[in-house]
Amino acid sequence: MTQGNIAEWKMSEGDEISAGDVLAEIETDKATMEMESMEDGFLAKILVPTGSQNVQVGTPVAIIVDEKASIAAFANYTPGAAAPAAAPAAAAAAPAAAPAPAAAPKMAPRDGNRIFASPLAKKLAREYGLELSGIVGTGPSGRIIKADVEEYKVKAPAAVAVGAAGEEFPSWMFPDYTDMPVKQIQKITAQRLTESKQTVPHYYLTVDVQMDKLMAARKQLNATLESQKKSKLSVTDFIIKASANALIKVPAMNSSWMGDKIRTYSAADISIAVQTEHGLMVPIVKDADTKGIASISADVKALAGKARENKLSPAEFMGGTFTISNLGMFGVKQFCAIVNPPQAAILAVGGSEIRVIPGKVDGTYEEGSFMCATISCDHRVVDGAVAAQWLAAFKSNMEDPMTMLL
Repeated sequence: MTQGNIAEWKMSEGDEISAGDVLAEIETDKATMEMESMEDGFLAKILVPTGSQNVQVGTPVAIIVDEKASIAAFANYTPGAAAPAAAPAAAAAAPAAAPAPAAAPKMAPRDGNRIFASPLAKKLAREYGLELSGIVGTGPSGRIIKADVEEYKVKAPAAVAVGAAGEEFPSWMFPDYTDMPVKQIQKITAQRLTESKQTVPHYYLTVDVQMDKLMAARKQLNATLESQKKSKLSVTDFIIKASANALIKVPAMNSSWMGDKIRTYSAADISIAVQTEHGLMVPIVKDADTKGIASISADVKALAGKARENKLSPAEFMGGTFTISNLGMFGVKQFCAIVNPPQAAILAVGGSEIRVIPGKVDGTYEEGSFMCATISCDHRVVDGAVAAQWLAAFKSNMEDPMTMLL
């Protein structure tokens, strides 16, 4: 982690705090974490407000003092603002004696990486192809308002032309729209997946898995669990176990590309793709190869709940040796997933469908339930034959689930 967002301050200026109190919630690329106070005292000043984006690690975000009486000394404190604030005023007064050439536009007032502007001003700036950083705000506390944008547009036609020309899809070409800010997790996901598709040589193998025996075993086990008032097993729980066992049987698939070497792991830590309102999360079922299906099921439910609440700890989503993405519950039949570096592969699971197949007696037919599974692999780590061996082991585990219990 090199930067984060201030999701919410839990304390206000002037509050008395003790060591261990939660001061704020910090949004990282995959989770929201609590920032605790390391000492007793009083919160004198919040330097980086709620909603601040891309705050670099090591940036001072607040001032804590020992005595309540010291709070007043920081009432109007702004880090590094006192001296620089006086300089522009003096510079502006100097040219009064003689007119000077038009200066370059001043930077808009910032707080960290933020530029303060009204929603209407932001909308107009986008439509005109203007950068807010080049506009001087005349609103309260230097806030950029509509009049500032329109004035800048008139006085800086050249800048407007450049901005408009550089706009690939000008907004006037489209109907009314709503822009949604990109969350930190979405930025990181987009960055990593783009990097994966651009740098990882993907290839894909698909297999059909007959699910009848597994569904019968699941039904029987769930009946027992229900009588004991325990949570039922999902198909995903069996997929995780089958994948983990196959990774141990074909260890070359349980590997990572490390640049100058290939690292093979001794345990199967399975990352599970979970879609949440915060973005795509990948909590990890640790040591899935050594756990029973009921234990895996309990882990999945607990981790998925934390992911949806955005409460995963770094240890619960960082790492993993193999990823599973299951879209079968959405009616998706088959798809190809993007490898999650530095892992060697990701399994994309579709839904089951009923097919008519040849029966056990010649000339007869019967119904069978089949699931489509596609594995995406990093060709730098595993060749097609190795991936085929893994798929065969996975298919065998799924079609004869009793072997996973041995």
